[in-house]
Amino acid sequence: MGKLDHGAGWAGRMAPDLGEIEQLAIEAYAALPAEFRALCGDIRFHIADFPDDSVVEEMELESPFDILGLFEGRAVAAAATPMTGEMPNRILLYRRPILDYWAEHEETLDTIVAHVLIHEIGHHFGLSDDDMETLEQTAD
Repeated sequence: MGKLDHGAGWAGRMAPDLGEIEQLAIEAYAALPAEFRALCGDIRFHIADFPDDSVVEEMELESPFDILGLFEGRAVAAAATPMTGEMPNRILLYRRPILDYWAEHEETLDTIVAHVLIHEIGHHFGLSDDDMETLEQTAD
């Protein structure tokens, strides 16, 4: 269970902005083993408040709050043969859905951001959601 910080009180506090969520993602990525980060190659991170409407439609989401992050690009194994004009892989983290999830669960914000980031890196390596769920259950 998370601990409530009563130190400075809540008056005057604002929800973390895009830059603060990005900083949490940078710290989570930096905490990963160097060997693992080296395998990630050229991957970019982007923080947005919500997914684009096209993502919501394509994934048939009921709401833009239904997705915390997204991997865009080709998995590492598929990217062995580069395509002309291809952009680097990127991971998007969605601030507002992450904050909504945080408000409803007893996890720290940095833990949630790290989990979403690592999950999307899993897609970068070609793992499906089912693959990652199996790995998480095995790790528990």
